[in-house]
Amino acid sequence: MTLVRVQSLAHVPGIRRGALALSGLGEHAAAWLVAGVLGAVLDPSRRGQWLRATAAVFASHAVSVVLKRVVRRHRPTDPRVQVLGPTAGRWSFPSAHAASTAAAGVAFSAVLGRRAALLPLPAMMVSRLLLGVHYPSDVLVGAAIGAAVGRWLPRSRVWGS
Repeated sequence: MTLVRVQSLAHVPGIRRGALALSGLGEHAAAWLVAGVLGAVLDPSRRGQWLRATAAVFASHAVSVVLKRVVRRHRPTDPRVQVLGPTAGRWSFPSAHAASTAAAGVAFSAVLGRRAALLPLPAMMVSRLLLGVHYPSDVLVGAAIGAAVGRWLPRSRVWGS
């Protein structure tokens, strides 16, 4: 099982602590929302872009939360999987952490004109597997939702442009 193999890395010194820190940053998309608002405040020439990108982060998180309540897939229950961190709820599909993280990476990198914002995405998403709180498909679908919303929403006609 892929999840069991990935989770075996949690025993490497510092990995579990790092996964918990990354997971905490992604809770309710809070760190990404703060980053987007800070971008809007500190970069007034691109304020509108930052706010649209931040709206994409919020929207991707919201879509994931709604889908969780519709699908109602329980978090991993295999006895070989240890839950090593807290969760906001009992439903796992799709990963809202992965959705908001991917949306932030895609939308913020478009604002910045650099792909640097995409660099932390894999580590942040793997952290959910390391902690035993998501199946790989939860993370992959969450990331796909976030990437799609992060790409589409800031450019859409929703903003009247």
